[in-house]
Amino acid sequence: MEATNNTSLKNKTLSGLMWTFMERIGAQGVSFIVSLVLARLLLPEQYGIVALVTVIINICDVFVSSSFSNALIQKKNADDKDFSSVLYFNIVFSIALYAVLFFSAPFISSFFTYEQLTWVIRVMGIKLIIASVNSVQKAMVSRKMQFKKFFWATFGGTVVSAIVGIIMAIKGCGVWSLVAQYLVNSFIDTVILAIVIKWIPKLQFSFKRLKGLLSYGWKVLLAALINVIYEDIRTIIIGVKYTEADLAFYNQGKKIPNLLVANITSSIQSVMFPLIANKQDDKETVKHIVRRSMKTSAFIIMPMMFGLVAVAEPLVKIVLTDNWLSCVPYLQILCIAFALMPIQTANLQAIYALGRSDIALKLEIIKRGFNLALILISCQFGVMAIAASSVIGALFCSIVNAFPNKKLLKYGYFEQIKDILPFVAMSAVMAGAVIGIGFIPINIYVKLVIQIFAGVVIYVALSAIFKVESFKYILNIIKPYISKIFNRNKKKNV
Repeated sequence: MEATNNTSLKNKTLSGLMWTFMERIGAQGVSFIVSLVLARLLLPEQYGIVALVTVIINICDVFVSSSFSNALIQKKNADDKDFSSVLYFNIVFSIALYAVLFFSAPFISSFFTYEQLTWVIRVMGIKLIIASVNSVQKAMVSRKMQFKKFFWATFGGTVVSAIVGIIMAIKGCGVWSLVAQYLVNSFIDTVILAIVIKWIPKLQFSFKRLKGLLSYGWKVLLAALINVIYEDIRTIIIGVKYTEADLAFYNQGKKIPNLLVANITSSIQSVMFPLIANKQDDKETVKHIVRRSMKTSAFIIMPMMFGLVAVAEPLVKIVLTDNWLSCVPYLQILCIAFALMPIQTANLQAIYALGRSDIALKLEIIKRGFNLALILISCQFGVMAIAASSVIGALFCSIVNAFPNKKLLKYGYFEQIKDILPFVAMSAVMAGAVIGIGFIPINIYVKLVIQIFAGVVIYVALSAIFKVESFKYILNIIKPYISKIFNRNKKKNV
């Protein structure tokens, strides 16, 4: 019976990884095309305005999405009454929070000295009410590990919002095309999830259940709030101290590596969190899962970040045009910071899934206190210094996040570094070769294609030559799906 359960769990894990990767890759592909089109149709200043409002909405969204969502996944015996209670509470709370945001919008606009912000904040703030429902849906899907449903919701929302955003930009709607894309994406995602999960909340509400979930969730909420404020504090400071264009260039430089890394790590972690929570009493198994998660994400992320550093200038020229070349140095610096993300996220997710939100909260306070000091010092020396401070901050965060797991899982920082060091070495070799190709005097489009192709071939070849275990693991995940597609096509041809 135990062997059967383990096999079923393994199948769910592999299926979950595959579907979440497909979800993120699909969303990234569409988002890439949209970014390409919109960057050619809109001004950097318009991106700067939306970036600033997004920061404000993200901070408010933490209160709606972060307190109960992880608690619902982590609770061993969560039932319909738990989910229904959280849903009703979220909806009422999000409406109250939106009301506060609506009436405070003019004051926020005055603080940042951007008159346009008032109605942009009021319209984008509607996302909070949508998120109150969506966060409960996502918790339910994650708990049941039905990640295929995420794929259809995310992909549908991304495609529809892309069409809306591009049409509005062509029609000359300016900043409102970005606002519409942002809102439509969230709305369609939520509607599709409601259709596919087929869950109707019960007419039940329990303050007792909420209180029980809150004992875990308030620490997650506070940690998430500290984290999101820290992540966006650079945007806020640049928005206040420097120009809209400076903010747009910094954010665009952050956008590409963040899009790749956040989607990959969240794909892996969204599967690993419920898996660890399910096995939280078996520390040896949890260590194996965390190690696998870290190595797999590092194997994918490291070459992407090193490769982006190598092709940053031609990529920006082609994708975003010469108007955005000022974002290249920010992109290159931030790629280094994002390369350390696998260590940070895998360790933190393990701590949360083990039910130690108290430790996670302490870690957030330590990390963000250190990083806030870095930001306040660096902002005196320009936007480039602010970007560079993120590298030091990322290194500090990876060390701090790993520290508790030396005791909790017997998996310390030096062992973790040893696990990902081969990927760093292979990525560095690959990036060096790609940079070398960049000196060849050929058409920029042809050059970029050759650089990307060469980078992939070199990294895969090195992985095969040195028999990298993570490479074999990913191949084993992909093979069954490729075989199914091949067999299906073979039957059609017959």
